[in-house]
Amino acid sequence: MPDFQSVRLLGFDVYGTVVDWRGSVARHVEAFFLNANCEVDPFKFATDWRSLYQPAMEPIRQGARPWVTLDVLNLENLKATMADHGIDAERFSLSQLKELNAAWERLDPWPDSVEAICRLKRKFAVGTISNGHTAGMLWLAKYADLRWDVILGAEVARNYKPRPEVYRLSAERAGLDIGQTAMVAAHNDDLEAAAECGMSTFFVLRPTEHGPEQTSDLSAHGQWTIVAADLKELADILEC
Repeated sequence: MPDFQSVRLLGFDVYGTVVDWRGSVARHVEAFFLNANCEVDPFKFATDWRSLYQPAMEPIRQGARPWVTLDVLNLENLKATMADHGIDAERFSLSQLKELNAAWERLDPWPDSVEAICRLKRKFAVGTISNGHTAGMLWLAKYADLRWDVILGAEVARNYKPRPEVYRLSAERAGLDIGQTAMVAAHNDDLEAAAECGMSTFFVLRPTEHGPEQTSDLSAHGQWTIVAADLKELADILEC
């Protein structure tokens, strides 16, 4: 096993790597629209809502839009997704829409996540390096029992991954050099950006993040520091 003595912080991507956003959001969507007597395919709605995630962040990455937190973008995207599904968002109050938007704070962890993070925490500091905002990460951690030492990521940098300042300023906020950090993610593009900043890179496979017919991130596409089948195997490899 490589020498990881210099690594002190494991920074986790959260959506998809640690929690099952698709299944969880679909569950909340189904309950919300059932109560409203609206027929929707909850998994398609969840997938379509999530598909607007990256495009919504891009104007902020490019400096064309001032910084706003992810909950603001998710709410805008929720209204757009409703329109695409033939649902008039105006029939719902703002408080009702915000309640559905808070689905992103009530996501179930993958079966291995909670125990593995507790194991990794014995040897390393563990925290988020996510595009999620601080409040969203806080309440998601409470919901899913994710025992982070620190919440870092987009709001620290007031920008979104894969912008390099998100990784660099997260390490800086933790009082570390970038070489003392490792990025843990199920997404090759996230790890590529982290590696370019000087982080170690730990790839974790999540082959059903996007459902049973997933085609992306089914294998490691780079020379990542570690490749693991799940977080439990990562903890095994790191002897935690």
